[in-house]
Amino acid sequence: MCKTLRVRWTIIPKTAPQPWIACGGCGGLRAFQSSGKIRLNANGRKLDAWLIYKCLACERTWNRPILERRNVSDIDPAVLEALQSNDPHWIRTETFNLDALRRKSLRVDEFAEFEIAKEIQHETANWTGLAIELTVPVPTSTRLDRLLASELKLSRAKLQALHAEGMVRTDPEKADILRRRLRNGTLVTIDLSMEAERERWWKPLATGNYAVEQ
Repeated sequence: MCKTLRVRWTIIPKTAPQPWIACGGCGGLRAFQSSGKIRLNANGRKLDAWLIYKCLACERTWNRPILERRNVSDIDPAVLEALQSNDPHWIRTETFNLDALRRKSLRVDEFAEFEIAKEIQHETANWTGLAIELTVPVPTSTRLDRLLASELKLSRAKLQALHAEGMVRTDPEKADILRRRLRNGTLVTIDLSMEAERERWWKPLATGNYAVEQ
């Protein structure tokens, strides 16, 4: 597919996962939400670090361990700086650490709502194919078929049919990839050589630029 409109979609979930923890204030399992604050405790050259969560019902706190009795010299300097400064970007990324949450809680709620930024990476005249590179910096529960169907205004049945016909391809290519969660670096290519409405219909949807003449 030499004549290709190549775009990058960056997907950012709106709401971080919420673990369910036994709340001492409520007397039962409750959903907790990150406060965006780090608690540190130094004992000699060893450091403990926690991310503070709050019960959504009573605001009782829960400290989720990040580092336990770690030698300061063994901590990545960038991580240490982020912890000491309560770096909001680092903390937000850590709130999406599903493996860590699942080790400490019986249930973790995820949320499908996301924000998406679309940008053109490369465009050729008279393009006949669309390539979508997915950037997914933090885990999301959104499935690939739901993302493509929503953003390209296709039914999921139509999308599945195009995939089965080889008109929609993915890299990596797996039989059930459309039903899987979004993965960073996935490339979706769509053959639009038979579509007459590439510029008027497909380009605005792919690029988010609805100023294209209708």
